[in-house]
Amino acid sequence: MRQTDRHFKFDWLTILLYFILVMFGWVNIISASHSGEALEFSNFSHFYSKQLVFIGLSVLLIILILSIEAKFYERFSSVIYIIALLSLAGLFVFGKNINGATSWYPIGSFTFQPGEFAKVATALAVAKYISDLNTDINRFNDQLKTFAIIVTPALLVLLQPDAGSAIVYGAFFFVLYREGLPHIYLIVGVLLILLSIFALKFGVISTLLITSIVVLTYYFTRKKKPSIIQPITVILLCTSLAFSVRFFYDNILPAHQKDRITIWLSLEKDPDKLERMKKTVAYNLNESEKAISSGGFKGKGFLEGTRTTGNFVPEQHTDYIFSTVGEEWGFIGSFLTVVVFLLLIIRILILAERQKTQFSRMYGYAVGAILFLHFMINIGMVMGLIPTIGIPLPFFSYGGSGLWGFTILVFIFIKLDSNRINEW
Repeated sequence: MRQTDRHFKFDWLTILLYFILVMFGWVNIISASHSGEALEFSNFSHFYSKQLVFIGLSVLLIILILSIEAKFYERFSSVIYIIALLSLAGLFVFGKNINGATSWYPIGSFTFQPGEFAKVATALAVAKYISDLNTDINRFNDQLKTFAIIVTPALLVLLQPDAGSAIVYGAFFFVLYREGLPHIYLIVGVLLILLSIFALKFGVISTLLITSIVVLTYYFTRKKKPSIIQPITVILLCTSLAFSVRFFYDNILPAHQKDRITIWLSLEKDPDKLERMKKTVAYNLNESEKAISSGGFKGKGFLEGTRTTGNFVPEQHTDYIFSTVGEEWGFIGSFLTVVVFLLLIIRILILAERQKTQFSRMYGYAVGAILFLHFMINIGMVMGLIPTIGIPLPFFSYGGSGLWGFTILVFIFIKLDSNRINEW
C-alpha cells in the first residue's frame, strides 16, 4: 500500500460515535431553544442555528487537525501549553464577565472561552513531559513538576472563578496512575474527599473521634508497631483538615456554592428552611428532575416536551441539556445516550492501550478521562446525584468553544492513533 493512501486510515468507529453524539446533541438543542414557533435555521438569533454553524466549523477543524503531521502535536506541545496559559491569564485583563465568571473573550456578538482549549494543551504537555526519557513518574521531583503542569491552568481557571472547570483537571491524576504513579496518591485523595464530606456532615468533633478510633485501632492491631508519633501525627493532620474544611465552608466559600453543598448533604437542620432552599437555590435541579421524570419510558417525542418547550428549566440548552433528552426521548433515549458516551470513552481507552508510543498512550488516556469526568459530573448533576457543578455535557451543550475544544481533544488523538499504521 502506498504511503499516501495509508494517511487516510483513521478509526472510523470513533469518528462515527463522535458524529452521533454531536448530531443528537444538536437535535436536543433545537428542542431546548424552541418555544413553539416555526423552525428557522437561517435565523442566527436562535441557539440551534448558531450551533449548526459551530458544527460546520468543527468539520473544518477536523480536516485541519487530520491534515497536520502527527509529530507536530508532540513537538510543539510545550508551545501550545504556554499559549494556553497566556490566554487564561489574559482573561483577567481583557475577559468578559458572564454569570459571575470572567471566562470569556468578547469577539463581536460571540464569546470565546480559552479554558475549553487549555484542557487539550495540558493533556499534550503532561503526555510530553512524562514520555520524556529523562522523566520518571516515581521520582518525587518529577512528580512535583508534573503536578505543577496540571495545577497551574487549574488555578487560573479557579480564579476566574470557575470551580467546575477546575475540577476537571483532576482527570489527569487517573492518567498518571495508569503510568505508574504510586497508589498512595490515589488512596490519600479519596480519603481526603471522604474526610471532608464527613467533617461537613457530622462536624469536627465527630470527625476527630472516628479518625482517632480508626487510626489507633489499626496501630495497636499491627504486629510490628512503628513509633506512636506516626498515628498521632495522622490524627492531628486529619483534625486540621476537618477544621480547615469547616472554616472554608463557613467563611470563604461563595454563598451559591455553599448553598448547593448544604442542599446536597442536607446540612440545614431546619427541615422547613431546607425545603425552601430546595425550591429556590435548587430550582434548576428541581425542574430538571421533573422534566426527566415526565418523559417516562419512551419519552414525549421530538419538540413535544412540555416542560422543555415551556422553558421551565433555566439554562436547559447548556448545562441542563440532558433533561431535554430525558423528557423527549425518555428512559430509552437517555439509556442509549449513556451507552454511546461509554462506547466512545471505552473505544478511546482501547485505542490508547494499542499505541506504540507513551506520548500517544498518555494523551489517549487523558482524552478518555476528561470526557468521562465531564459526562459523569454533568449527568450526575442534572439527576441530583452530586452537587450542582456548572460544566457542559460534551458534544451536547450549546457553545462553540466547548464543541471545538472537545473536537480538538478527540481528533488529535484520532490523528495520533492513525500513526500506529504508519511508521513513526
